Amino acid sequence: MRTLFVLFFCCLLKIDGVVAQHQILINAELNKEERTIYIDQQLTYVNTVKEPIREIYLNDWANAFKDKNTPLARRFGEEYVRKFHFSKPEEKGYTSLEKVTYNNNDLVWIRPQNHPDILRVLLNKKLQPGEKINLKFKYSVKIPSDKFTRFGVSSDGNYKLKFWYLTPAVYDGEWKLYSHKDIGEQYTPPANLDIQLDVPTEFFPSTALNIFHNYAAGNRRHIRLTGENRVESELLLTQTYEPETLPVGQHQLVTNLDDDGLQPEIKDIILTRIFDFLQERLGEYPHQKILITKEDYLKNPVYGLNQLPDFIRPFPDGFNYDIQQLKTITNNFLSNSLLLDPQQDQWVHDAIAICLMIDYVDRYYPKMKLIGSLSKIIGLRWFHAADLEFNDQYQFLYMNMARLNIDQPLGSSKDSLLKFNVNIANPYKAGIGIKYLEDYLGSEPVKKTISEFYSENRLQLGTRQNFESILRKNANKNLDWFFEDYVNTRKKIDFKISKLKKSKDSLKVTIKNKRDNNMPVSLYGIKDDQIIYKRWVDNIGKEKQVTIPRNDAERIALNYEQVIPEYNQRNNFRGVSKLFNKPIQFRLLEDIEDPKYAQVFFTPEFDYNLYDGISIGPKMYNTTFLAKDLSFRISPKYGFNSNTVVGSANISYTWRYDNQDLRTIRMGIGGNRFSYGYDLFYRRYTPYLNFVFRPQNLRNNERQSLSIRNINVDRDENPFDQTQTSPNYNVFNVRYGYGNSYLVDRTSAVIDYQLAENFSKVSLSLQYRKLFKNNRQINLRFYGGTFIYSDLQQDADYFSFALDRPTDYLFDYNYYGRSEGDGLFSQQIIMAEGGFKSQVMPEYANQWITTVNASTNIWKWIFAYGDAGIVKNRGENSQFLYDSGVRVALVEDYFEVFFPVYSNLAWEIAQPDYDQKIRFIVSLDINTLIRLFTRRWY
Repeated sequence: MRTLFVLFFCCLLKIDGVVAQHQILINAELNKEERTIYIDQQLTYVNTVKEPIREIYLNDWANAFKDKNTPLARRFGEEYVRKFHFSKPEEKGYTSLEKVTYNNNDLVWIRPQNHPDILRVLLNKKLQPGEKINLKFKYSVKIPSDKFTRFGVSSDGNYKLKFWYLTPAVYDGEWKLYSHKDIGEQYTPPANLDIQLDVPTEFFPSTALNIFHNYAAGNRRHIRLTGENRVESELLLTQTYEPETLPVGQHQLVTNLDDDGLQPEIKDIILTRIFDFLQERLGEYPHQKILITKEDYLKNPVYGLNQLPDFIRPFPDGFNYDIQQLKTITNNFLSNSLLLDPQQDQWVHDAIAICLMIDYVDRYYPKMKLIGSLSKIIGLRWFHAADLEFNDQYQFLYMNMARLNIDQPLGSSKDSLLKFNVNIANPYKAGIGIKYLEDYLGSEPVKKTISEFYSENRLQLGTRQNFESILRKNANKNLDWFFEDYVNTRKKIDFKISKLKKSKDSLKVTIKNKRDNNMPVSLYGIKDDQIIYKRWVDNIGKEKQVTIPRNDAERIALNYEQVIPEYNQRNNFRGVSKLFNKPIQFRLLEDIEDPKYAQVFFTPEFDYNLYDGISIGPKMYNTTFLAKDLSFRISPKYGFNSNTVVGSANISYTWRYDNQDLRTIRMGIGGNRFSYGYDLFYRRYTPYLNFVFRPQNLRNNERQSLSIRNINVDRDENPFDQTQTSPNYNVFNVRYGYGNSYLVDRTSAVIDYQLAENFSKVSLSLQYRKLFKNNRQINLRFYGGTFIYSDLQQDADYFSFALDRPTDYLFDYNYYGRSEGDGLFSQQIIMAEGGFKSQVMPEYANQWITTVNASTNIWKWIFAYGDAGIVKNRGENSQFLYDSGVRVALVEDYFEVFFPVYSNLAWEIAQPDYDQKIRFIVSLDINTLIRLFTRRWY
């Protein structure tokens, strides 16, 4: 009977272009209370290669969620995602495989080392080319919570299933084994599907598969789903809502995306337009239905647009819905048609998808601004950001990573990319790379290539080599630069007009290529801000001279329309009849960089300390949202308590290096003037040279730095401090730092050497944090320091090692009341030097010091801490000191409160004025806090 059913099913399938090689038949039953699906599965696997195989590998999505040691869990840890590590056991998922059989004989199966979500089945005989084998699997799948990857079971009991059963891995001479890391699609060959699903009657199915039947019998619902040439079978089983099904031409779209209250006829126009556009540019979609879910969109949203709160509506009615549907439909259209390796060939998918989105917006929203109608508001419309088109965001967001020097090649495997590069920078670079090609070749060869590639590889396993060969065939120019430099390396694009010789009728332009690549650049003649001449210049090498007609040009420019994602466009202009290459522009508040101007920005800034009070003033600087090599900042402020001008200034230049562990060298000089006591000021200026090291594998969180600086301090003399050390001094400082930080383990070390006129000292600080599987956390810190020599006075502790509150003679720390000996501001601590929280005696060490600080959590963010150390002063015996208490870490390292309990002072909690013994850490630096939330992206 089962054989007849399979034959009948195969006859029903209408094959479009190719015959699916594999068959998957499933009988499954959902146990709602256990959040488990019990599955009997038959896989008819066909050997499609020209060699025999002895084993078959399968993808097992659910088992990626089984514990804290899987590749998925490790990736969460690398990106500081806490929710999986701290989740409850019942929220995780796993697969319990009972048996694998062939002809009623059990087969041996194993899970490869380091791939718990891959299944390896050993066959009892070789499967010859063209032969089939029918394997049967009996297993259950515990569905994980959807809070980890947006797919799974939600808190209200809805099931969002994407890769919920075993699927064969791709074999093309070697097995493509990719563990689930929440970075994209599974890689599986197309198969014909027949799924019979038994669920509680309250669930409603939504899927892109054909619903052969769907009926309730008693308290159960029986569903049969079929599909041909499918690589996925995303399925929603919902009981609290039902997605809508909308007819779109000959297709149906099933979606739960928010529609912003649009009328049905408007949605119909939008969706029909999207489908018509995609099928015009690509070809016919091969399946009758397409499922577009909120989960798919949120995994790959329109960045920027989706961050705006609902009450801000800067775009016309329907635009949000249109763009969200466009991006999600385009990605699903391609994913279900072009079967590309999601690890190695993802850039081809991204290039086509982003290119199509750019063209769609150009066609239907040609004047749409990046910030929508906000660009017309007085004040906002003065910003360059208000001038940018909606499609300018792609180059801008890619350039963010290029300027930070952490961009990665398009050809990199997807799991080697930083999160920002996976989600944003690399897809955008791929898309604007296609537009770069279109400008260079003309649009028709590129459009023809995309259409041909889709037609020739639809529902087949395609490769980037296929795409490259079709593009080269259609191009009338050499494209080695695109594939060798643009795709396969992270070489930046940076051209400069180095020389200009003028004659009456022509201009001799010397173009310098500042990077080691062979990419072409466009050259323009400009008059009255209008283009009067354009040509492409290629094969530049290091430098090339070209002669162009003068044509009354006022300026000449490279990449004037900014089609090329160029690293630095500020050196692309040269005046012909104008005095300045670029006019100077002053802007109030920070803006997006406009390469046509030399920009200087002004923005209000405030600081606070006890002595100056709130200090407010303008900050003048040249940096924008994108990093610059040369940067300056001048920030004078008026202190309302000190009634005088305070502030800071800095200028620096950064060299950035590609393809080596030395990432940047920064040289500069900075200075500041603030109060360090009432009516007492300090002035500090510091020349410095910094080296930053980061492994070429950017997913490695290891960091190293070397800082060389000379701190020059000039202080007002304090007439009330008879023991004050000479108020003026300078300290030469060399500091090496090492850090390796993950969610589960964090290690850091700092070696610090200081040399001054009257002393020389060295110190070592080590920190280690471990988060155990039971969610217990332990923090350990060691600090040791010694004077190499000292001519300082015995009773002067200004330069001594501090046990609990460093004097900060280098003025590195953000003390709000640095000279306070009592009161609230004296209770602020910085975790530096000894790291004690209790004020035990002696407070300082003028010979050597060693301390150990430890803490472990009692409950969530409440910790028990303990400190112990030995302090040695000259002419005195060393002393052993300790303290202990409770630490409340609301935001670790940024907002914490310490309650001393017991120390050398005995039971502090029972002593008078206990409130004055409480210590705290607080940071008002918004950039420091922002880094807590952005570190997972970089």
